[in-house]
Amino acid sequence: MGVFIIGGIFMVIGMIVSGRLKSKFRKYSAIRLNRDLSGAEIARLMLADNGIHDVQVLSVEGELSDHYNPANKTVNLSPEVYNGRSAAAAAVAAHECGHAVQHATAYSMLQFRSAMVPVQNVSGKIMNMIFWAMILGGSFMQSILPWNTALLIIIGCYGVFTLFAFVTLPVEFDASRRALAWIENRGIVNRQEHDMAKDALKWAAMTYVVAAIGALTTLLYYVMMFLGGRDD
Repeated sequence: MGVFIIGGIFMVIGMIVSGRLKSKFRKYSAIRLNRDLSGAEIARLMLADNGIHDVQVLSVEGELSDHYNPANKTVNLSPEVYNGRSAAAAAVAAHECGHAVQHATAYSMLQFRSAMVPVQNVSGKIMNMIFWAMILGGSFMQSILPWNTALLIIIGCYGVFTLFAFVTLPVEFDASRRALAWIENRGIVNRQEHDMAKDALKWAAMTYVVAAIGALTTLLYYVMMFLGGRDD
C-alpha cells in the first residue's frame, strides 16, 4: 500500500509539473521569434555550427515528443517545435541538438546513461515478472522465492532505476546549458526571448527532477521494508 501512496503522490506532482510545462510552452509559443527561424532551421544551424553533419532533423508526431536518438543519429522534433517560430521552439530544438553535441563529443554522462539503458530494460522486465507473480499467485511465489529475497531483487531493480534517473539529470541540464549558450551567442534570441527559453527549459528539467526524487523515495521505502522485515 505504501508504494501505491508514494506512486500516487509523485504522479500528482508530475502531472502538476507537466501541466506547468505545457502552459509555459503554449505561452511562449504564441510569441514569434524576432529572427523568424523555425525550430528545424535552428536545429540544423546549431548542428552545422558544431561541425555535426551526419545527424538528421525530423518531424515526429505527438505533443512535446521531442528527443534525440543516438542509435540512428536523428533529432526528432514535434510539429509545434519543428515548424514553430518562437522562443519555446528555439529552446526545445536547441536542447535536443545539445544532446547531439554531447554524443559527438563523447560526453561521459551521456555515454554512461546509454550504457545503462539495456540494464534498466532488463530490470523493468524482472520487476514486472515479480509483481505479476505476487498478484496472481502470492502463496505459490512464497514457496519458490522467499519474500526477503524478492525484496532484495526489487531493491536491486529500483537501485538501477534510481541511478538511471539521477544520471539523466546532468545529461539534461548540460544539454540545456549548451542550448541556451548557443542561441544567445549566435544571436538567435534577444534578451527577452532568452529568458523565455530559459524558463521553458527549466520546467522541462523539473519533470526529470520529480522522476528522480520519486524513484529514490520508492527505493528507500523498499529498503526500509526489507530492514524492518529482518528485525521481526
